[in-house]
Amino acid sequence: MQTNGRILVVQPELYATTIGVFEHERLLYKQTIQHNEEELSKFTRIMDQVAYRKQTLLHQLDLDGINISKFSAVCGRGGLLQPITGGTYAINDKMLYDLKTASYGEHVSNLGAVIADGIAKGLNIPAYIVDPPVVDEMQSIARISGIPEIERKSIFHALNHRQAGRLASKRLGKNYNELNLIVIHIARGITIGAHKKGKIIDVTNGLEGEGPFTVDRSGGIPIGRFLRYGIDKFDQIEDWEQKLIKQSGLKGYLHTEDPKVIQFNLLKKDPWTMEIMQALAYQIAKEIGSMSTVLHGEVDGIVFTGNVEDDDFVMKEVITRINWIADVMVFPGNNELEAMNEGVLQVIRGEIPVKVYP
Repeated sequence: MQTNGRILVVQPELYATTIGVFEHERLLYKQTIQHNEEELSKFTRIMDQVAYRKQTLLHQLDLDGINISKFSAVCGRGGLLQPITGGTYAINDKMLYDLKTASYGEHVSNLGAVIADGIAKGLNIPAYIVDPPVVDEMQSIARISGIPEIERKSIFHALNHRQAGRLASKRLGKNYNELNLIVIHIARGITIGAHKKGKIIDVTNGLEGEGPFTVDRSGGIPIGRFLRYGIDKFDQIEDWEQKLIKQSGLKGYLHTEDPKVIQFNLLKKDPWTMEIMQALAYQIAKEIGSMSTVLHGEVDGIVFTGNVEDDDFVMKEVITRINWIADVMVFPGNNELEAMNEGVLQVIRGEIPVKVYP
């Protein structure tokens, strides 16, 4: 396998595609391509966007003078696949089929591997994904939901969770596989996981309604009351889903999801905004407390990542509730590009084996 050259990483988002070019660990180039919402609305399914996004991506690289012939590998953000263990996977036909047909759910992250594969085939180089959101290392007891026909699933920000765990381990001067950590990723979705000696043995399923409410998702709710509410209000299953994952959370309570508006209302101490944001902090803290019991109270650190800052309102409220459990570390921003590059480098250097899906 080629051990030099550059690695292209591709991170599709709802209305953007972020790309990075790495030479070894060094980020040489990063660009976020914004996609017009009206343009994307022309596509019936998310997967129909592949050719458009790929062409736009290659055009941007060309505009910025990036020589794609120097790439030695491409890595795309993993999507909704069969449950698999963490690691770096070679993109293969079975993976592409499951993503293109949305066999395990439709999500914008499904585009990552398909776009990466298309670029890689044109350059005759390998293509990978690293730690997709379906990484499943949950202990068996954590899978039991309370309804025998329904098993808890592991769907979360696996890529950033693992990277945040590695950053925390470096700060603590230990190996990630030696530590017990609680990792919290805060973005449009919020996921909270218990990391035990390198394995994520329990985690909230942010896609399907577990954990705290978020920007527009309900989080865990009183299910009986919601069923009665839905029977009166909704005719189609899509209506139920819309309410749970697009019309609830901050958007439902505050009638906005604009962080600038929310921040302005916090600064002027609007009572309703403050109460809802305190409730969000309360629910995040409560879930962290739950994960501390998963680790039997043996917690080496509590790690925040994503859209977080040490001094924002929610973080202050959360930290005052949980800092007695363990030291708190905050790594703002999303580290997905670096995490994908690192996963591919480990394979290229022979440090870890490449995995085969499924």
